[in-house]
Amino acid sequence: MKLNIGNTIKYLRKEKDITQDELADILGVSYQSVSRWETGTCYPDMELLPAISDFFGVTIDKLLGVNENIEREKVAQYLSRFQEAISQGKVYDCIAIAREGVAEYPNNFALLNKLMYALFVSGDDDGNLPEWKENKEKYDAEITALGERMMKYCPDQDIRLEATARLAFNHCEMGRKEMGRTIYESLPSAEFCKENQMWWSLAENEKLPFLRKKIKQDYEALKSSIWLLANSGCISDEHPLLQ
Repeated sequence: MKLNIGNTIKYLRKEKDITQDELADILGVSYQSVSRWETGTCYPDMELLPAISDFFGVTIDKLLGVNENIEREKVAQYLSRFQEAISQGKVYDCIAIAREGVAEYPNNFALLNKLMYALFVSGDDDGNLPEWKENKEKYDAEITALGERMMKYCPDQDIRLEATARLAFNHCEMGRKEMGRTIYESLPSAEFCKENQMWWSLAENEKLPFLRKKIKQDYEALKSSIWLLANSGCISDEHPLLQ
């Protein structure tokens, strides 16, 4: 069986934002050794595996990439438990479930994203939590750290963009509007999103379901814009737009 340890080391090294030279110094090996691992020319010596896994905060199995199917199954179980808890409004259970999952799989971005979401929701004044203000302050730094990590390293575009938008909103909520705006401006334009471009590639039997979904999404977006306008205080009740 071919091991994916080289790709895993490369991914984890870049996530920590360190060079091959720096990793080599930490492990007491040559730069050439790290380079050969990452290109798949050879594998690290067995006695180095505990040090490498400890440094990156992952299990040796994760490092070797031999339990990916097991991880997918367990992550799916965590996500299912999370969804059940959130559907019941049990925000603190969601935080506990996400933390449990992240403790087992510290580099799984689906779980990191759920943790960020649950922490953010715990500070929402619409969440029916009496201590929401305290939570907002308490988890601000952690939400920021999680968002910045996913912005920088998450390979899944949907998760990365979701976390990026949530990070920007959290900055705005905490009074850091300039930081929030800078992040918002880094998001892709709606003009070039898949919903506005996909039509030209669709088969005939795909067009009607696609349009139904797009119309529903556009309708929801329009409702949201009208709500923002009505609650913005930018125009008076007598303004022609509100007549």
